[in-house]
Amino acid sequence: MSKKNQSYTGVVYSTDPNFSFETNESTEQATLPPAQQKLKIKLDKKHRGGKMVTLLENFIGTKADKEAIGKQLKTACGTGGSVKDDEILVQGDHREKILQWLLKNGYKQSKII
Repeated sequence: MSKKNQSYTGVVYSTDPNFSFETNESTEQATLPPAQQKLKIKLDKKHRGGKMVTLLENFIGTKADKEAIGKQLKTACGTGGSVKDDEILVQGDHREKILQWLLKNGYKQSKII
């Protein structure tokens, strides 16, 4: 399917008077309080040219909140990073710094894998 026609789902016409079209759009979950977040911190270097990246996984919340946490972690570690595929990436091996920052900010159930 071409990029131009990706919004079409195949429904053209229905004779059913009670027909309602359902979309597959998912809604973002509300952000859980820090004490209820079960975050996992791990080191990864797969598909990154041998460079190490610290991953923060299992954050439940809106995209804006993930971006905000990612920015605060990058500032605390003094390095770069990004938020991709529901993971917060911080360049380098900063597992201990991130764990200490999370514990200081109320994320009590965080652990290093």
